[in-house]
Amino acid sequence: MRYCLLLILLFFTGDYYSCAQENQLVRPDSLLKSFLSEQGVEITEGNDVRLLESGREKFEDLFATIKKAKHHIHLEYFNFRNDSIGGALFDLLASKVKEGVEVRALFDAFGNMSNNKPLKKKYLKILREEGIEIYEFDPIKFPWINHVFKRDHRKIVVVDGKVGYMGGMNVADYYIHGTPKVGKWRDMHLRIEGPAVHSLQEIFLRTWNKVTKQNIGGETYFPAIDKDTLSEDSVEEVAIVDRCPNLTPDLLRHSIAESINSANNKVQIINPYFAPTHVIKKALKEALKRGVSVEIMIPAVSDIPFTPEAALYQLHKLQKRGAKVFLFQGGFHHSKIMMIDDLYSTVGSANLNSRSLRYDYEVNAFIFNKGTTNKLVSMFEKDKLQSVEMTSQTWKKRSLWKRFVGWFANLFTPVL
Repeated sequence: MRYCLLLILLFFTGDYYSCAQENQLVRPDSLLKSFLSEQGVEITEGNDVRLLESGREKFEDLFATIKKAKHHIHLEYFNFRNDSIGGALFDLLASKVKEGVEVRALFDAFGNMSNNKPLKKKYLKILREEGIEIYEFDPIKFPWINHVFKRDHRKIVVVDGKVGYMGGMNVADYYIHGTPKVGKWRDMHLRIEGPAVHSLQEIFLRTWNKVTKQNIGGETYFPAIDKDTLSEDSVEEVAIVDRCPNLTPDLLRHSIAESINSANNKVQIINPYFAPTHVIKKALKEALKRGVSVEIMIPAVSDIPFTPEAALYQLHKLQKRGAKVFLFQGGFHHSKIMMIDDLYSTVGSANLNSRSLRYDYEVNAFIFNKGTTNKLVSMFEKDKLQSVEMTSQTWKKRSLWKRFVGWFANLFTPVL
């Protein structure tokens, strides 16, 4: 009888062990691709993705592409700052209109109001007279509460339906020169050529038509991709994950959580406003429990008060569970990126907070390519050299008042 029970036990535990081994062999990128496909997200092949790791890189590349535009230029930003870069961009756009190129631009009303050099009505009138179609997303109206929740926080440019830009940068010269308050401004943007650009175009046109009541669309805006114009390295699979409150309210935060859940070895995150939602906190805790290395970097300085204290409170709790936390000292790191097991990565406009993941319009690219991901990992490792690791000892050195403010700020994370 004992031998029979032993054989039965070995049979079932053996099967379980085999299943466990099999699950460990499932690649994290395959798990996320499966999740995205189930959610109806298209994963396109044959994209050429270029990382733009500074404001200077982004604007030089963007301006060069706009100069070559033949048919249309579409821009959707949280804000256009009325400064030297904004002025140069609109001058260039006006010159393209004279060449017969269609120019359409969207900016968020709250984003415009909240920056210290907004686009004023007088200037908007001049831009429209020059032929630039430019509209506010959700204009602020009495009783002035319509922007408490939903804001268009995306950063998208599409040129001729062939080249797309997206990431964390708005249009402002402080991405090049920095600001007195926070110093240098570090950020990340993407330049994409290939079929993924059509996804960005769809997002822009859906928002444009909703705001303007127009009906812009058709094959002209979705040209066939000429593979001969792409580099030989255009092998990257890309999924564009949009957060539209009415259409895909939960998709982006669950995509980020599923990415963390898929990790076998390592999760690396850079995000300026770290106050994650419950599903992402749970995923990070489960990853640490599995023995996954979790490294999170935030800037040591911030352009927004109060939120950093909530971030440090949350990060200290994760640090006690085994996460490594780095405070970047080389300026304000505004990038929103994550790398999983050195296999795939995500770059976009979404912060890891409720504002981005529960309320705003956002867009992230999930890039299934080791080459691009390794470049981001290398950047992370270099930025560690300009960072201080937060430990239990450094946390204890914080004053009781700061620790109290962090606890108090944490109570507001559902709306931060």
